[in-house]
Amino acid sequence: MSVITRFAPSPTGYLHIGGARTALFNYLFAAHHGGKYLLRIEDTDKKRSTPEAVEAIHDGLRWLGLQGAEEALLQSSRQEQHQKAAFAMLERGTAYKCYLGTEELEAIRTKARQDGVPVRSPWRNRTDAPQDAPFTIRLKMPETGETVIEDMVQGRVAIRHDQLDDMILLRSDGSPTYMLAVVVDDHDMGITHVIRGDDHLNNGFRQYHIYQGLGWDVPVFGHIPLIHGADGAKLSKRHGALGVDAYQEMGYLPEAMLNYLARLGWSHGDDELFSLEQAIDWFDGSHIGKSAARFDFDKLKSVNHHWMRQADPARLAEMVMERHPAGVARTKGWLETMMPLFTERAQTIPELVEMSKWLFCSGAPEIADEAQALLTPEARSRLQAFCDFMTDAPETLAAFEPALKEWMAANELKMKDIGLPLRAALTGTKTAPSILDIIVILGREEVQRRIQDICK
Repeated sequence: MSVITRFAPSPTGYLHIGGARTALFNYLFAAHHGGKYLLRIEDTDKKRSTPEAVEAIHDGLRWLGLQGAEEALLQSSRQEQHQKAAFAMLERGTAYKCYLGTEELEAIRTKARQDGVPVRSPWRNRTDAPQDAPFTIRLKMPETGETVIEDMVQGRVAIRHDQLDDMILLRSDGSPTYMLAVVVDDHDMGITHVIRGDDHLNNGFRQYHIYQGLGWDVPVFGHIPLIHGADGAKLSKRHGALGVDAYQEMGYLPEAMLNYLARLGWSHGDDELFSLEQAIDWFDGSHIGKSAARFDFDKLKSVNHHWMRQADPARLAEMVMERHPAGVARTKGWLETMMPLFTERAQTIPELVEMSKWLFCSGAPEIADEAQALLTPEARSRLQAFCDFMTDAPETLAAFEPALKEWMAANELKMKDIGLPLRAALTGTKTAPSILDIIVILGREEVQRRIQDICK
């Protein structure tokens, strides 16, 4: 069997972190089996669906590389197919026309709740249908027995039929309900495995009977647990229930997000850090947990730190430049050269921006208050002497370091005597990469320029 999976978000808001994980699991499972991963936008709720939300979903999936193998299907474009399926079920006797008015239906629902029984319309078995009266089409649910689903995540799950309503498939205005549209679209797209959140498990039982009612094969279901916050509570904005675009803005790399999301509810032994290619190789549908995963910002930052250290320095430099475009011509080159030093400590792109601010100027940088205290009159005098030394100093690190030691010895100085004020003058901070690296990367002219600006 050729595996085909799908991600089917409703465009009522941003692509949230749970949706991104669902998309990833579908992508990984299909890729592992050499199959196909598709995208469907379930936009039939016209009151809540917006073009902006559709675009936000596409943007988020594009950033993660999870756009789908084909152009996304719009559910709203398929109403004719949904209607045909409902009438086909009428012909097969697995659905029926219901002529209940609003008040009648509410009375039946109220009594069903009181009696603890499912909603069954009296039109289920009636044959005296009124002429030209509006009607809905309802699923004729079995009245006895139970439905069993062998779920690839949850295992064997079952529900008694006396707990399931004769749900509406087609409304009186001809529009399909969510339940019908999902089944018809999944069938027509050739979906073999439906992998989604376990909040859809009850829908699975109902959709099972629509498949049966149409004489179609039922796909394999896989209902994955939801994501909770680090404290075990339902995921909220304070836990990280944000749009994928927010994580991009916060400076996380897409490869880090994919790595972290894959580990939210799935595992491959004790592996924590792995590439998308490795995840594809490992993700066969097993080892998905049954309990809720916990979203942890600290863990995400740690994963992002790892992938920043693996990233191409030129790529990171471009990302920093985009957030801090004002800089001298050499800034990008300086950034690329120093990036391995910055990524030893930085966990996100904004942190890189902050710690590299001193590269975005020609001449003296802005001096932080704590660094200003290092630039005493005596320190400035030493900096002037160092500036003279730089005129003939070697430009490679291997040659510069012994030359500097020789100069300090001749002037009876220790590294702290010159290193601390020099770091303050060149970077405006007390904390920065090695002063020797800074001097060599900035080069003779820029070092002298910054010292001279400070000592004016």
